[in-house]
Amino acid sequence: MSEKYKVIDSTVPTFITITIVDWVDLFVRPNYCTILDESLNYCIKEKGLSVHAYVYMTSHIHLIVTAFDGELQNVIRDFKKFTSKKLIEAIKEHPESRREWLLRKFSFEAQKTGRAKNYKVWQDGFHPVILDTLEKVEQRVNYIHYNPVEAEIVFYERDYVNSSYRNYEEDNTIFCNVNVESLW
Repeated sequence: MSEKYKVIDSTVPTFITITIVDWVDLFVRPNYCTILDESLNYCIKEKGLSVHAYVYMTSHIHLIVTAFDGELQNVIRDFKKFTSKKLIEAIKEHPESRREWLLRKFSFEAQKTGRAKNYKVWQDGFHPVILDTLEKVEQRVNYIHYNPVEAEIVFYERDYVNSSYRNYEEDNTIFCNVNVESLW
C-alpha cells in the first residue's frame, strides 16, 4: 500500500470505499447485506470501530469511520477477511441464481492474485480519505447518502434501506441496522 493511501490517524473521521473484485454486483440480496450489518456491528462492539455514515451499493460500500481502540486498517482487514468467508458461505447455502458463476469468479480472483486461499471477494485496499474539516465531512456524508439516488436505484435518499440516511433525518424514529454514531 502506498504512503498516500495509509491511515494516518484512526481517530479522525475517514472516508473509505471497499469494493468487490471486478465490481461484481453482489449486494443485491438482503442476506448479503445482513452479513455486512452484523459484521459492522461486531466491529463496533468488539473492535472499537465507530461508523458515522455508510451505504451499501451493489458492488461496493462507502463508510465514514474512526477507530479509537486500534488501527483502522487492522479493523478493516479483519472485517474484509470475516465477511469474505461469510459471503462465500451464504452464496453456497442460500438460493442464488448466480451461485456457480460467483464462486468461479471469486476462485479465479484468488488464483490470479495469489492473495487468498480459495476465494477472493474484496479488492485489495480501501483508499482512505481523512476528513479533517467540517466541509469535507458534510460533503462525504451527503455523497454517501445521495449515492443510491445518483445510481438511479431510488428517487429519494430516505427510501434506500442499506444506508445511514435515516439516522441523519430529523424526527425519524426508525434507525438503520448498523449502530451509527452520527457526526451531527
